[in-house]
Amino acid sequence: MSLRIEWKKIQSQGVSFVYYKGEFTGDLRGRAEMLNTGIRIRNVTRKDSGTYRCEISAKSEEGQHLGEATITLTVLVAPTTPVCEVPSSAMTGTVVELSCKETEGSPPSEYRWYKNGVALLEKTGTGSARTANITYTMNKKSGTLLFNTVTKNDTGEYFCEASNGIGLPQKCSVKRMQVDDLNVSGIIAAVVFVALVMALCGLGVFYAQKKGYFTKDSSSQKNNYQSTSEKDFKHTKSFVI
Repeated sequence: MSLRIEWKKIQSQGVSFVYYKGEFTGDLRGRAEMLNTGIRIRNVTRKDSGTYRCEISAKSEEGQHLGEATITLTVLVAPTTPVCEVPSSAMTGTVVELSCKETEGSPPSEYRWYKNGVALLEKTGTGSARTANITYTMNKKSGTLLFNTVTKNDTGEYFCEASNGIGLPQKCSVKRMQVDDLNVSGIIAAVVFVALVMALCGLGVFYAQKKGYFTKDSSSQKNNYQSTSEKDFKHTKSFVI
């Protein structure tokens, strides 16, 4: 029988050839080989993950026979060091979000946050997590740690750990978050100071008007203008005569 073998990769943007007319194409060119009707791939990367379809057609005296098989390939990749964003300071009662992310792990990593070296509990609503009176929400999939109303007790050193079961878990560097009360007395003092400055400025303008400083300046400018006009008129008259 005469066999025709084709391999294709099925992706969201469409179907592309991997092995066609006896040759490999695309990324597999130069690092893949045929084993009977199968494929051996060397130096796999996460880009090789996906769904592959093998299509075989055979001609015989009875006609053409077709067959196909679909295989899913998942390339496992250990996580890299995640990037953590932790605010250095925050005010009590505000909403604060800490984020953690790494993009190289395959399958995607899950995340866990630590405070002062101790793993934070998940808010499950049962058991020890329920009795701990947790004021935050930790999302293991997205890597966010959300405080709806942060308190001074949330002050501490935080870091995040990413893991996907492949290789060792990776963590970001430790960052400190300081939570302080809103300085109400300082704000009141600043408002009072600004009000006093504006009041003093108003009194100064009122005093200047009462003393006639603004009026004298206007009269002086008017006299100077009249004197200059008379001189110009005399000079013009003399010139005409």
